[in-house]
Order: sequence, then C-alpha cells, then structure tokens
Amino acid sequence: MYQITDWCHHFIELQVTPGDLCIDATMGNGHDTELLCRLAGEYGSVLAFDIQEQALQNTKKRLQESGVPDNYRLILDSHSHMTQYARMDSVSCILFNFGYLPGADHAIATRPDTSLEAVRQGLSLLKKNGLMSLCIYSGGDTGFEERDTLLPFLKTLNPRQYLVILSSYYNRPGNPPLPVLVRKL
Repeated sequence: MYQITDWCHHFIELQVTPGDLCIDATMGNGHDTELLCRLAGEYGSVLAFDIQEQALQNTKKRLQESGVPDNYRLILDSHSHMTQYARMDSVSCILFNFGYLPGADHAIATRPDTSLEAVRQGLSLLKKNGLMSLCIYSGGDTGFEERDTLLPFLKTLNPRQYLVILSSYYNRPGNPPLPVLVRKL
C-alpha cells in the first residue's frame, strides 16, 4: 500500500539540494531524518527533534548504520522550540510526521498546542521557496484534535505568502492520513 510518507518524500526529494539546511520536526525512528541527511549531503545540515530519548537512540543507530554524512544534530527537545536552533528564512525543508513513536507508548504523542506552535515557528524559518511537509493522522489513538487545530490554521495563511496543498486518500475507508504541503512564496 502506498504510504503517506512515500507521497511526501516524492516532493521532498524534488525540494532538497546538497548544502541545504533541513529540519525533521518529529524524529521518530529516523526514517525522515535519514532521507534529509542523504539529500542535504556532506555540506548540508539536518536538525531533528523529538521529546523521547528512545527516538533519539533509534535514530542515532539508524543514521550510523546507514552511512549518511555526519551532517545531523539530534535534539532532545520539543519541535515547538525549533526557532532556538535555526535562523529565520534559512531552512529549505521541514518535515512533520505527527502522532506517536511507532513501537512505543501511544499515550506519548504530538499535541495540538505544541504542534501548532511548531508549524508557526517552522513557517518563519522557511526560506523563500522553502517547503513544509505535514503528515496528519486522525482517529484511533491520536483522535481528531490535532487535525482540527492544524487545518483551520493552515487555511488562514496568506495566499500571497504561502501555497497550501491538502491532499487526501479519497478511496481509503476510515480516517486516512492527510498529506499537506506548504510552499513559502
């Protein structure tokens, strides 16, 4: 089955070039971090955030075993603090994969308030033509609160400053994830 992350990765691969600064705002097990490290190359850099030590350790192991350049900084902190680690208008690509750490306690998950703040901060960090990718999950363990907080906010973004594209898995039952792309104009 074609995953939401595969869909988003397609656009990320078109976006990131060697030497770019990128952010994985929700590190998890490091899949997105690994992709960004490969794309940014040895002269680029990647900041990856998570609040769980297990995510940091899983990602560190993945990156060491995968042979990506040593161009990353794994940060044990909330994504809602990312402006403390990067300058405004400096980031080429920011990824969010909301929800919980796969294989860990589902009670520890991203929350609407900190996720909204992180998206706000991320928008200020994006450089012109920068891309933000959001994988928004709802239902099940995570509920609908995050989706119902993020989507109305994204709809209010100034269309002269941002292009927001919301996709859907139109023929999937239940509450399929929503891929959203935001381009800073």
